[in-house]
Amino acid sequence: MEFIGAIVLIVLLLIVVLTALSCIKIVPQAQAYVVERLGAYQGTWGVGIHFKVPFIDRVARRVVLKEQVVDFAPQPVITKDNVTMRIDTVVFFQITDPKLYAYGVENPIMAIENLTATTLRNIIGELELDQTLTSRETINTKMRASLDEATDPWGIKVNRVELKNIIPPAEIQNAMERQMKAERERREAVTRAEGEKKASVTVAEGKKEAAILEAEADKEAAILRAEAEKESMIRKAEGEAEAILKVQQATAEGLRMIKEVGMDEAVLRLKGLEAFERAADGQATKIIIPSEMQGIASLATAAKEVITKVQ
Repeated sequence: MEFIGAIVLIVLLLIVVLTALSCIKIVPQAQAYVVERLGAYQGTWGVGIHFKVPFIDRVARRVVLKEQVVDFAPQPVITKDNVTMRIDTVVFFQITDPKLYAYGVENPIMAIENLTATTLRNIIGELELDQTLTSRETINTKMRASLDEATDPWGIKVNRVELKNIIPPAEIQNAMERQMKAERERREAVTRAEGEKKASVTVAEGKKEAAILEAEADKEAAILRAEAEKESMIRKAEGEAEAILKVQQATAEGLRMIKEVGMDEAVLRLKGLEAFERAADGQATKIIIPSEMQGIASLATAAKEVITKVQ
């Protein structure tokens, strides 16, 4: 009996220890526990170690406080111009009040999904097809504001709403593809025309620049030729002037030498006869000799006067 009693005592102690351990709760980071006492809300446990009363308190719900992402299936919507399309959305939300989240709505995720679908239909119903395709940011902003206001009593804050895909009907897609193709072809034609225009303008400007450069080159060549001709004429004139000056100097020198020698009329007559003698040695058929040789003397007298004037 004592042995059985010891076993029972050990079992009881083990049950007490396990029960005590089960009453110790450690709440991890970014989580919160909603605790009920006898079925009524008792409190919300934050991060850390907590103790609950056995068989009286219980953890009703474990709530994740991190931001969560929910990707909802595509929802059929109708635009203002009666085009049916399918749009799927992604909602980023965060639980801010665990108590409201636990007791505010039965199934919060399903409630957010249905609320997203109805809000999306209301917003898209006010827009036409083209506006829907080009106004994603506006739609996202309106949906976020509407969902955040509606989920506030549930302890949920909607941070962002994104339209993941907008899927129009097949015939609309084909029409859009044809329109885009036509637009690309139009842009291609415009780009080609602009390119050809720019090429023509560039060629014309090139020809104009070439003509201007050629004219400037001709002008510079003409100026250089004129300067060369001018320089040549100046040098020629200087050469002729120098030659004339040398001839005059030689003449003056000859006359000076004649004066220094003291050539008289008899010598001049003799020189004149020698000159006629040399002329007679030539091939001329006729020789004209002056009848009076006094002309040579007069020539000598004139030479002396010139020498006197030059000096």
